[in-house]
Amino acid sequence: MPLSETLPVGADTAQWDVWGTVARIVVTAPARLAEAETMLRAELAAVDEACSRFREDSELRYACRAGGRPVSISPLLADLVAAALDAARETEGAVDPTVGGVLCGLGYDRDFAALAGCEVAPAVRVFPTPDWRSVKLAVRELTVPDGVLLDLGATAKAAAADRAAARIATELGVGVLVALGGDIATAGPGPAGGWQILVRDRPGDPADTIKLPAGAALATSSTAGRTWGRPGEMLHHIVDPATGRPAVPVWRTVSVAAYSCLRANTLSTAAIVRGHAAPGVLGKAPSRLVTPALDVVRRGGWPA
Repeated sequence: MPLSETLPVGADTAQWDVWGTVARIVVTAPARLAEAETMLRAELAAVDEACSRFREDSELRYACRAGGRPVSISPLLADLVAAALDAARETEGAVDPTVGGVLCGLGYDRDFAALAGCEVAPAVRVFPTPDWRSVKLAVRELTVPDGVLLDLGATAKAAAADRAAARIATELGVGVLVALGGDIATAGPGPAGGWQILVRDRPGDPADTIKLPAGAALATSSTAGRTWGRPGEMLHHIVDPATGRPAVPVWRTVSVAAYSCLRANTLSTAAIVRGHAAPGVLGKAPSRLVTPALDVVRRGGWPA
């Protein structure tokens, strides 16, 4: 289930499963919904072809198999890699795109829809220690060190939501909300009173219903949303690059509102990784942190 969702669902809304989560699009003009859905599906397909680490034919996998040689890449992949490297720089490495090998070693080596519910045997593969500074991007030329597997999951989904929302609003002249699981972007004019968003992890968990202004975004990162088991332990998908292990679950979820979904996701992911130091990471950003005991901490003027 999505970590955040719009309320209510009606004729202005379409949703479907993608990337092991739920894609949802809402428009302020229901007559344009079918066109908007087609545009969003096309954007997600292009992003998947560019940077999925689960597709042998993706551009990203080709670059990672180049043996450390520079590879010419598409403008889309260049934008997505640049966003990932910017996030790593801004968070001092807390959000690091070179953790792909670590995730594979932990068992997250296939699309999460295929992984969910499986018990994964411990891996014996050895991968380089994550270090985003080893990846070089010069306009449209990407160099990935030999043996490094990039994973853009921490930023590409949020960037895709931003890109799709902006394009749909511009080309169709509507207000739009794009939600990809816990990553939500809006563009164009919003509905009267703003976009109403239900923020919670699972049914029965603490919930907030917030009003998101037109053009704002929201991202939720979770240590409970994408988990899998292997003998003797349960794992989640947010890796601490400093340890090569899933981040210690000081927070069950962190939600952040910002001017872009990419920015919100960068902060929410970094907050999960930094654990007790999350307040320093978040600064004055409107945020909602939930502990494993389901206590809720609201900071920075979290929207009501």
